[in-house]
Amino acid sequence: MIWNIIDRRARVYRWKTITALVEPVSHDNSCPDSDQAKDPGEGSFPFDQRTEISLADAVVWAQSLPFAVTLYLYDLGDGIR
Repeated sequence: MIWNIIDRRARVYRWKTITALVEPVSHDNSCPDSDQAKDPGEGSFPFDQRTEISLADAVVWAQSLPFAVTLYLYDLGDGIR
């Protein structure tokens, strides 16, 4: 389930094909002024990435995960910076 979305796209009106990354929302605990989330524990993963996915499909994918995630949106071909 999505608890946070970070949009790092320079081309913010591109929705047909992007790169999306998810990580447990508890990774955000060290960010200043963040809400605190429990570590999801077993069954989670450090992160996962999908390339060449639509924005709509990225949201469905992230929402379907069995633990709280932050969804990062990137321009196609970009990723973690």
